[in-house]
Amino acid sequence: MIGTIVRFVVSALVLMLVGYLLPGITVSGFVGALIAAVVIAILGYVVELILGNRISPRSRGIVGFVVAAIVIYLAQFIVPTYLSVSILGSLLAAFVIGLVDAFVPTELR
Repeated sequence: MIGTIVRFVVSALVLMLVGYLLPGITVSGFVGALIAAVVIAILGYVVELILGNRISPRSRGIVGFVVAAIVIYLAQFIVPTYLSVSILGSLLAAFVIGLVDAFVPTELR
């Protein structure tokens, strides 16, 4: 349980950092980033259930990158008051989040 909370807090902090550094993505505060991180995690889980592990946002490669960008872009429609993302912003965010995940793994398997 503590590990899950830490994962979402780290994800929210990374999302806030991405929103601060990159154009095309706006996150409204820590609570907004935390809610957006939960929504992105749920969408990623649903994508993994539907398409399988090989096409999940956590997978490596171009397909995982594109799926992660789509998940980030779709999350703005679920929580529009907390997250605003352009297509370029979602691509840049997926890239930066993928880099952070490569160096700071937050997966709980």
